[in-house]
Amino acid sequence: MKIKRINKADTSVSCRRPLFMSRVAAGFPSPAEDFVEGSLDLNEYLVRHPAATFFVRVTGDSMIGAGIHPEDLLIVDRSLEPTDRRVVIAVLNGELTVKRLRRQGDRIFLEAENDRYKPIEVTEANDFSVWGVVTSVIHPL
Repeated sequence: MKIKRINKADTSVSCRRPLFMSRVAAGFPSPAEDFVEGSLDLNEYLVRHPAATFFVRVTGDSMIGAGIHPEDLLIVDRSLEPTDRRVVIAVLNGELTVKRLRRQGDRIFLEAENDRYKPIEVTEANDFSVWGVVTSVIHPL
């Protein structure tokens, strides 16, 4: 899975939308719960650290098991620690990729969430860095 496009987070524009406080049942809807409790600014909900946040659009299917599909928009926070098992945006030998970071002792792996792809071991021979931690995924249904 590769990165298609990178966009910086712009929180200067408010994106407030109605917030319904009642939960949505997967069964039959209740007409008694048709009221708005307040509003929600998507920037406040999705962007915790505006100066360190950017968006990327992805291609490929290597992260399907993590709920990341082709053309999804990822919200990435550069201020978060890229710890074991986090989904990260990494640069490996000059190419951006999204993978799950795995640490096993002194060894580092980038793992796909699709059985068709083998883990990539990061060695000293690789040019490697982590750009940020993926915090949210936005995709259409």
